[in-house]
Amino acid sequence: MINILLKKFQTPFNTAPFSQINNSDFLPAIKQGIEDAKAEIDAITNNPEAPTFQNTIEALDFSGEQLDRVSSIFFNLNSAETNDEIQKIAQEVSPLLSEFSNDITLNEALFKRVKTVYDAKDSLDLTTEQATLLDKKYKSFSRNGANLAEDKKQQLREIDKELSKLKLKFGENVLAETNKYELHITNEDDLAGLPEGAIEAAAQLAENKGKDGWLITLDYPSYIPFMTYVDNRELRKTLAIAFGAKSFQNDELDNQEIVLNIVKLRHQRANLLGYKTHADFVLEERMAKNPKTVQTFLNDILEKAKPAAQKEFKNLEQFAKDLDGIDQLQKWDSAYYSEKLKQKLFNLDDEKLKPYFKLENVINGAFTVAEKLFGLQFEEINTIDKYHDDVLTYKVTNINGDYISILYADFFPRPGKRNGAWMTSYKPQYVKDGENSRPHISIVCNFTKPTKSKPSLLTFNEVTTFFHEFGHALHGMLANTTYPSLSGTSVFWDFVELPSQVMENWCYEKEALELFATHYETGEVIPMELVEKIKESATFHEGMQTLRQLSFGLLDMSWHGGDSPENITSVKDFETQAFENTKLYPDVPENCMSTSFSHIFQGGYSSGYYSYKWAEVLDADAFEYFKEEGIFNPEVAKKFKDHVLSQGGTEDPMILYKRFRGKEPQPEALLRRAGLIKN
Repeated sequence: MINILLKKFQTPFNTAPFSQINNSDFLPAIKQGIEDAKAEIDAITNNPEAPTFQNTIEALDFSGEQLDRVSSIFFNLNSAETNDEIQKIAQEVSPLLSEFSNDITLNEALFKRVKTVYDAKDSLDLTTEQATLLDKKYKSFSRNGANLAEDKKQQLREIDKELSKLKLKFGENVLAETNKYELHITNEDDLAGLPEGAIEAAAQLAENKGKDGWLITLDYPSYIPFMTYVDNRELRKTLAIAFGAKSFQNDELDNQEIVLNIVKLRHQRANLLGYKTHADFVLEERMAKNPKTVQTFLNDILEKAKPAAQKEFKNLEQFAKDLDGIDQLQKWDSAYYSEKLKQKLFNLDDEKLKPYFKLENVINGAFTVAEKLFGLQFEEINTIDKYHDDVLTYKVTNINGDYISILYADFFPRPGKRNGAWMTSYKPQYVKDGENSRPHISIVCNFTKPTKSKPSLLTFNEVTTFFHEFGHALHGMLANTTYPSLSGTSVFWDFVELPSQVMENWCYEKEALELFATHYETGEVIPMELVEKIKESATFHEGMQTLRQLSFGLLDMSWHGGDSPENITSVKDFETQAFENTKLYPDVPENCMSTSFSHIFQGGYSSGYYSYKWAEVLDADAFEYFKEEGIFNPEVAKKFKDHVLSQGGTEDPMILYKRFRGKEPQPEALLRRAGLIKN
């Protein structure tokens, strides 16, 4: 049988041929891809000609193209459409890819060629992008063990191999825990308070599993409405504890040992490479540069947000006491009473808003905003393969009809898909042999599925989530660089959230909402009073929300910025200590966040969770510029596209930002928007 992954794809736009791929194709294709890439690396290393930018640095960046394609298809499926077989293959291929990556960075002869070009850089007359690529390639060797003695290189290989397996296992356990849990309800009274749409979805879930009554799961579209609206406090407690206990139950899906091992190995790796901590290693290649800057940044915001958060919490406590005689507010009360208070203060709740946010309308709204800002057109096409029937596929073109990108969109939960929302790519953008090869971008979310009587109606929070991921997608789709490793979202991690977070701002603007927020039954445009209420309530409990985000960033820095993680014996005790300064609610002994904190233990956010807040400063500052000139101002949009969205990682992000904005970002913009300081 022919392995489709070993051939050049004969598909429209060179898209992934999902329907022709068998799981059994992946392992041989990745092994072959590694062999082919090794041959390309050998050709660069053994080139008898003197090292040049073109025959060494450029050749290196374009090597392993087929391996990268196959790996991205495989790992994207492992996140969005996995099964036992794919997970088993992942455990096998991850160490192979880690080993191959080390084969490159620990290749002395190759590093010698790279260093020769790097040492001559001032005489090479390179473009800005070429100079950045040379710097990054050199650092990818020097920062990852090229200068180590042979025995230390071997040690590094072992650490990297083990880390790749542990991170996968961590994610598999969290997904299995999420899929395993069901709250089966047979008494309708227990659903009191839950909106009709959520009740219908729970009934459909039960029916799909051949059960009577209603099923609630730990998937966000099921979990969040339950925690927000259900009057039965005991059931909210049951569900909240189950959610917080993921991979913290001393069973075969427990992640405590894995967390401790990941942290210790990352620390050992950093020490081996000459860095004090994992955070020192990571942050050297970030806008923040070092852990001290991050700690100062987080603590400065904490100082301003904490009094507001404590005041909000006190008000919420009083409200719950007055309403229901609650003496001690618990974590499972948070969403419930916050929603009740919000309704009282603003006469606004998600159930009033949802009819105006039919998924299809929100998609069209995001597309219209992108068209008005950046001249993009989105055409749904059915001529390319998809990995699941739920996936929507679009051809993206510019105002002249030129092909810009393929966009995949995958919106609903299913057992093979991890929770949350993310953007990824199946193929990067780059320029080779005079041809601008365009990217294939994907956004993945977990929204409420349509039911028998209703389309998919989004909460306002889900609307902003979609715009967030769409912002990442624009960063990928509008990429216009020469080299694949500098393209699209390949930027400093604390800059990558700017395009995503800035797009959320349009969700609060009347001018944008009127483009797509229409009632799914009547077609009526969202009433102005609701738009005003959305804006008014935008800073509701901002202090508490900020404190929550800061607590995650500080927990991340505690895990990765400490001197001696080998002395940590209890994940729970360590976490409790890290949360001490941001704590509002009483601790829940059965719960532990770290054991399911996938961002830092499975994804790429270790020592980087602060990036969300860091990028919020950038996005608040950037959107102030749009507000000053008009939210659809073509000149400002063009500047953002030309200097931020299209440039990828070709230059230092602060230089790119200042080119767009004309000055450095002002932290006050964030505090003003959050209502934490006055204008």
